[in-house]
Amino acid sequence: MGGAPQFRLCLVGGTFDRLHAGHRLLLDAAVRSADRVEIHVTSDAMADQKSVNMQSFETRRDELLNWAEQHAYKRVSIHELTDTHGPAPSHPTADCIVATPETKGECERINLKREEHGLPLLHIVEVAHLLDVGGGILSSSRIRNGLVDMDGHPWFAPAWENAVLKMHKRAEPELKTPMGTLYKGPEDTPEVAMLSALEEIDTDETILIAVGDVTVSTLLNLDVVPDIGFIDGQTKRQALGTEERVDLSAFTHVLHASNPAGLLTPNLRQAVAQAAVLEEPVAVVVDGEEDLAPLFVHLHVPLHAVVLYGQPNEGVVVQPSTLETKARCRRLLELFEVV
Repeated sequence: MGGAPQFRLCLVGGTFDRLHAGHRLLLDAAVRSADRVEIHVTSDAMADQKSVNMQSFETRRDELLNWAEQHAYKRVSIHELTDTHGPAPSHPTADCIVATPETKGECERINLKREEHGLPLLHIVEVAHLLDVGGGILSSSRIRNGLVDMDGHPWFAPAWENAVLKMHKRAEPELKTPMGTLYKGPEDTPEVAMLSALEEIDTDETILIAVGDVTVSTLLNLDVVPDIGFIDGQTKRQALGTEERVDLSAFTHVLHASNPAGLLTPNLRQAVAQAAVLEEPVAVVVDGEEDLAPLFVHLHVPLHAVVLYGQPNEGVVVQPSTLETKARCRRLLELFEVV
């Protein structure tokens, strides 16, 4: 649509969790269509009914305000939406509404209500879905599920799927810097640090992933079964004795992967990908080393996952699988060599 906007006031409604390229396409259409735009954003109560790990209303509103300041200064207002249709059925001045293919039906129902109220119908501007690089619909749910980033690019590059990746010395300094929060505790009683970490985690709403024999066994000793546990039969690169090995009886599934030290193999990636979709607790027994496994894990799991691993002589590190963590892991893997 070129030239001046055709309508006076356009309504846009949605959750707008993790403002992504598809959202921006929708908002751009609204701004092109009308002189003014009202964005109605679902309340926390409504958003939480849709999914776990939703951003707060304040965060979602602030992201939209930032977008509006850059793209439609003083033409956009943002409001809280507390029911399905909001003010649209009785809005006295709106003359346009933006819809995606799946919300067009709701917009038509809004128009039926407006007709009952003797109000003019809203012109429906339908915006096609934006597809991500893999051909799926770019959506907040796919981002929350850890499948793609905010622009629709996969976290795990297809070129890595069947490649053996070798750690390059360029990646070493950043790998030594903990990605997350360190909870300190004495090495001979790892439960101290682990209990401090667990106090900060809502285990009912979190996918709990433990990397390392000590980390996994410490959780099990506390009667916490991680959703995914990675072990290699070693601690500080020393083989564990038979009596020190992790008891795997609490896990429903046990997968095996080969992954030599300093490498990341397709075999490990396949095990990570399989573990990420299993609903019952799964242990991944690694022949080699699991130290680098979190780089693969973060690129395969949803945003409400948390990775725990031991920091020698320090305590336990907690890494939420945030967008920032995923971006850092992807950047680190780009420093690895394909062998």
